[in-house]
Amino acid sequence: MNKVMLIGNVGKDPDVRYFQADQAVANLPLATTERGYTLQNGTQVPDRTEWHNLVFSRGMAKVVEQYVRKGDRLYVEGKIHTRSYDDKQGVKRYVTEIWVDNMEMLSPKPQNASQPSLPQAQSAQPQQPQAPSAQPQQAPAVQEEPQNEDQLPF
Repeated sequence: MNKVMLIGNVGKDPDVRYFQADQAVANLPLATTERGYTLQNGTQVPDRTEWHNLVFSRGMAKVVEQYVRKGDRLYVEGKIHTRSYDDKQGVKRYVTEIWVDNMEMLSPKPQNASQPSLPQAQSAQPQQPQAPSAQPQQAPAVQEEPQNEDQLPF
């Protein structure tokens, strides 16, 4: 099984490209941090931050373009993909990306900003945040392939 689940902060605004037939692909970096701690002997272990390259496609890329900004906190699920290319000096380089299947925005919405609502074609449902916070959050959850609730397995 190839499945990744990450919670982190967006490193820069999404880079969105459009292709034929209005198909979009969005790329952005996501930082995840493992908190530092102190060992029993008093040794300090510092925070460790990892950067992940996220790739969004189709309708989810358009949602990311409209709603996601640098500094936003995201929960994403997806698959790891590795690709290679030759750089200008002819050296083979490898890039590991997370192709996102599901995303939940964890950052609270601005109180005074009026943003347009999500398109009806997207699966948007208010979700409870993963971690407790002082202020309730209403963030849209977006899945790449919306599931029909009528097709329950029981």
